[in-house]
Amino acid sequence: MFDVQFGHYAPYIWSAFAITGLVLGWMVVDTLLAARRASDQARRQGLEEDWR
Repeated sequence: MFDVQFGHYAPYIWSAFAITGLVLGWMVVDTLLAARRASDQARRQGLEEDWR
């Protein structure tokens, strides 16, 4: 497998990886929720033909 040795910097690197993963995950979820809200709003306003 991988032979990764970060030495004394390991806590900083792994925490940076974890934070980056959380931020990217949050960005994806936020984008999907915003798209759903926009779709629902367009449907409520009768714009579903223009939406697709």
